[in-house]
Amino acid sequence: MTVILKSPEKLVLRIEANESLANAIRRSVAEVPTLAIDEVEIFKNDSALYDEVLAHRLGLVPLKTEKSMSAKTKIDFKLSKTGPCTVYSSDLEGAGDVVYGKIPLTILGKDHKLELVATAVLGLGINHAKYTPGLAYYRHLYAVKSSADIDKIVQGSKSVFKPEKTGSKWICDLTDAEAAAINALDEKASSVADELIFFVESFGNMPAVDIFTKAIEALEGNLDEIEKALK
Repeated sequence: MTVILKSPEKLVLRIEANESLANAIRRSVAEVPTLAIDEVEIFKNDSALYDEVLAHRLGLVPLKTEKSMSAKTKIDFKLSKTGPCTVYSSDLEGAGDVVYGKIPLTILGKDHKLELVATAVLGLGINHAKYTPGLAYYRHLYAVKSSADIDKIVQGSKSVFKPEKTGSKWICDLTDAEAAAINALDEKASSVADELIFFVESFGNMPAVDIFTKAIEALEGNLDEIEKALK
């Protein structure tokens, strides 16, 4: 495995793996415990949004998830605003940290009020999308036969890493347009390589590398349960 890019927002890996393993890791992201607002008690809502719609929007606001948090974690927020104004996610006050403060929640007209309290807990994306910490996806690398015309396309590709030449073939990451251009020159020039590019993009709740490692842990836990059930 090779780390191509590592930042809090994005992790890009080059791995030797089949689609079954990559897809298992991708699906396990939905089993990474993530903090999100689960209960909302609204005392006053003069906005145009129904209480249920407003509660749904609050649930989708990304919150910082710390490693010290557990199933017992409960964080309370309160919000009190009087219009005219736009109510933003930064208006939530509490012990938790809102990732993006400029998410608009609703609009209040003159003298209109919004008062509520909300409680955030840890949950899993397999139960509700608001607990999903980010996106994971992958694609195959290409093995491309070298030639004068094809080399120009490969070497000028907009891939996430520099193409590598092994013998008479390039191992590279191509866009659909680049792959189509090579296919137009020679239909048999390219084939799927035995490596994948794996991407993890964080919604900001936690670093992308933590999402990946916790997804692996969740997958290992599920495999252990299967092993125990078969004994």
